[in-house]
Amino acid sequence: MLLGVHCSISGGLHNAFCEAASLGITTFQIFTKNQRQWKEKVVAPAEASQFRNDFEDSDVKTAFSHASYLINLASNENALWLRSTEALIGEVRRCDLLGLAFIVLHPGSAKGSGEQEGIKRVVKALKDVIHATDDSSVKILLENTAGQGTSIGYKFEHLRQIMDGVDSGRICVCFDTCHAFAAGYDIRTKSGFEATIECLDRIVGLRRLMAIHLNDSKGDLGSNRDRHEHIGKGKLGIEPFRQIMKRFQHTVKVIETPKEDRMDEVNLRVLRELM
Repeated sequence: MLLGVHCSISGGLHNAFCEAASLGITTFQIFTKNQRQWKEKVVAPAEASQFRNDFEDSDVKTAFSHASYLINLASNENALWLRSTEALIGEVRRCDLLGLAFIVLHPGSAKGSGEQEGIKRVVKALKDVIHATDDSSVKILLENTAGQGTSIGYKFEHLRQIMDGVDSGRICVCFDTCHAFAAGYDIRTKSGFEATIECLDRIVGLRRLMAIHLNDSKGDLGSNRDRHEHIGKGKLGIEPFRQIMKRFQHTVKVIETPKEDRMDEVNLRVLRELM
């Protein structure tokens, strides 16, 4: 059972393993740097060594990162696009040092240029990243988005276009339950969930699904609101999580619900009971 949470790196990257041990989880997601600042983090050899040693000594089977929210590979502003591309290259290199398997990435926002032009920019950036890190095995997972503003990725077809354009086995997918629902995919019932997964398989391919973000939704169906809620406490209810826990036991699953009142423990218990 690959189930975990987004862990804090406050006080040092290795502290994620302390949180993982306290929760009894087998996977986790982290930010490898401050996600709201452009300043790149240089991982010292000693820090990387400690992280890898703690990894080996832990019960964690897979760990991965979430790219900075500042990265926008769809931007038509050349300075921002270049900075975003370099930032993603830096993220891949940090993941290599730490032994992280993949990076979850929001494709970006196409403000001022339109979706198709934005997708072309994402493809170009990812090709540059793959080329610059051709000695790496770290995968980049495109996360489906809620469709807020001019974001790319709220349709599975967007993800397919990007994957086809880059044409690399290192480009895969992360499925977010809250984002899918907010974008108009009704997964509240067993039949609705199955129809959505069939659609995802047909368009993207489940073999490219490397991770799932388990988040309930504060927003309604098709609201385009990226607002996460605790498991079973939002508009999604419990059924889609029951289906995921049964069908995707061996897929990496992480919750990104609000960090409050020890709710990670509560949410993990709810999900485990669905088994």
